[in-house]
Amino acid sequence: MEPRRSAGWPILLGVVLIASIVALGVGWVLVSIAAAFGSGNAAFYWVILAVGIALLVLVLVGVIVYLFLTVKAIALSQRQSNFIDSVTHELKSPLASLKLYLQTLDRRPVPPEQQADFHRFMLKDVERLDHLVDHLLDAAKTLQRRPARGGESSALEPILRAARDGVAERYRIDPDRIRILPAGGAETRVRGRRADLEIVFRNLVDNAVKYSLPEPEVEIEADGRRGREVVVRVTDNGPGIPAPDRKQVFGRFVRLGSELERSTPGTGLGLHLVRSIVRQLRGRVTILARGGRRGTVMEVRLPAA
Repeated sequence: MEPRRSAGWPILLGVVLIASIVALGVGWVLVSIAAAFGSGNAAFYWVILAVGIALLVLVLVGVIVYLFLTVKAIALSQRQSNFIDSVTHELKSPLASLKLYLQTLDRRPVPPEQQADFHRFMLKDVERLDHLVDHLLDAAKTLQRRPARGGESSALEPILRAARDGVAERYRIDPDRIRILPAGGAETRVRGRRADLEIVFRNLVDNAVKYSLPEPEVEIEADGRRGREVVVRVTDNGPGIPAPDRKQVFGRFVRLGSELERSTPGTGLGLHLVRSIVRQLRGRVTILARGGRRGTVMEVRLPAA
């Protein structure tokens, strides 16, 4: 998670606005007194008028900034509420399932074949909880860490294969449904720690499969022939992401739709983690359409080693 921002800036802005309003009021009184007694001091009048206009502009700018901060705070609060809803669902569903199976095993005799099924289902629920905890830990560790300095590099192909195998095992699908196309180079390497790159591509492949079930067709293509950068594209056959939402989905806790009507698990942190790590590595990630076909293309550009 990102560290909490201090409340000092909004408080300071509020104090400045209050002081400006008080100064405007005092200036207005002075101008009124000067006009009432006909002092005839034009210089004094114009100085007070100039100060009043400057303070009025300052108040106007402060109100606009304060409005911006308020809207931003409301949006963050909504995203955090979305995150709480999703995490609550992710915790409650497997726990309720585990409780049901354990109560069944405790209250009545169960045939050995059914016990084996129960154990398999419970292991799946535990793996789901473990994945959620790992995801949150990744967010806590990665987003608070400073960008790495130096020339550390990692081979790309083993990372992509590990991401494919891990996601295929998690969703119990044939690994051949996640195809890794031949890389544009015998040994493509990119700058960055292997652990960071594993988080990036594990999340991208996981999203591609999750939103393409029950018949996922995912392709991973790495092109290392771009000189100073390596381009990796993860293509799926899911419903796709509407063009107006393609920047929004990289925000913290953002998931499209309502958490209460959602069928796919998640916390809204995956793509935010991807973008944050890719930026730390001085790369960029974009979402592309498939040219009229169903699905999404996630394109990551990273510095070549």
